[in-house]
Amino acid sequence: MTQPTYLTRDGLVKLKEELDMYRTTKRQEVAERIQLANAIGGTVDNAEYDEAKKEQAFIEGHIMDLENIINNAAIIENAKGPAGVVKVGSKVTVLNQARDKKEKFHIVGSPEADPAAGRISNVSPIGKAILGKRVEQVAEVKVPAGVLKLKILEIQ
Repeated sequence: MTQPTYLTRDGLVKLKEELDMYRTTKRQEVAERIQLANAIGGTVDNAEYDEAKKEQAFIEGHIMDLENIINNAAIIENAKGPAGVVKVGSKVTVLNQARDKKEKFHIVGSPEADPAAGRISNVSPIGKAILGKRVEQVAEVKVPAGVLKLKILEIQ
């Protein structure tokens, strides 16, 4: 059985919109490029045609990926799971003990991860380390420079 892909409701809506755009607009654009390239120079030794076919393959692969994510999506519900424990959907404030700096993370599924914005995946090293932790517990994350220690300060 396939593992679920965790998404927020907004994330699922955005992925469905992206899928719709790829199925309609992007497919149509690349089909037109293929027809134009074929009409101009045939299919043999035609760089424009080859490039358009490669783009078509990418678009079809991306559509399949999006369909797989959407079909296996599990909506993140904040109410599920024990209270006071870090879980997918939690917003967590931690103290990076090496830098003596507070950091905030929102634990989300992989498709919605944006580390620069503080949205980290539940399967990332930090995400894995803090899942299941409670306030005052310390999570240890192995990084190339050694071990990063993150003390859980707050869970929302």
